[in-house]
Amino acid sequence: MDVMERIKQQVEGSPIVLYMKGDPDFPQCGFSQRAVQALRGCGAQFQYVDILQDPEIRQNLPRYANWPTFPQLYIKGELIGGCDIMLELYQSGELQKLVKEAA
Repeated sequence: MDVMERIKQQVEGSPIVLYMKGDPDFPQCGFSQRAVQALRGCGAQFQYVDILQDPEIRQNLPRYANWPTFPQLYIKGELIGGCDIMLELYQSGELQKLVKEAA
């Protein structure tokens, strides 16, 4: 299967998907760690994709949504953004609303 199709299936296959370095219990960078903390702070149930374990996704995900950095959060198939945006949304209460609507 084409990598772009795989990404599309992952993004559309779960209500909340986080592309990150490492996994939620052992993030491999500070940005991924803060992203997981924000989602857990919202009580979110989410899927994750460890981009370090899949170089093809790591290379092509920035093209998929025209977003160059990791982590990347998708809710209901839509790119929300990276760590900084997630933290801003969390602090404003918007991330909690998005997570609740996706559940």
